[in-house]
Amino acid sequence: MGRIRPTYIKRVSLELISRYPQAFNRDFDNNKQMVSQLADVSTASMRNKVAGYVTRYMSRPEA
Repeated sequence: MGRIRPTYIKRVSLELISRYPQAFNRDFDNNKQMVSQLADVSTASMRNKVAGYVTRYMSRPEA
């Protein structure tokens, strides 16, 4: 089973992906920088959680 993430992390991540689809890819470091630039996150740990969820979401095979 996977790790359960809070709803606000998922909500922010999916909103960023829908607004800026070309900005994100499967690279965590790139996603971390893009989250810092595009979103107003309060802490580094929150930024990393959002970037991690974006990375996992972009790595999913399309169903």
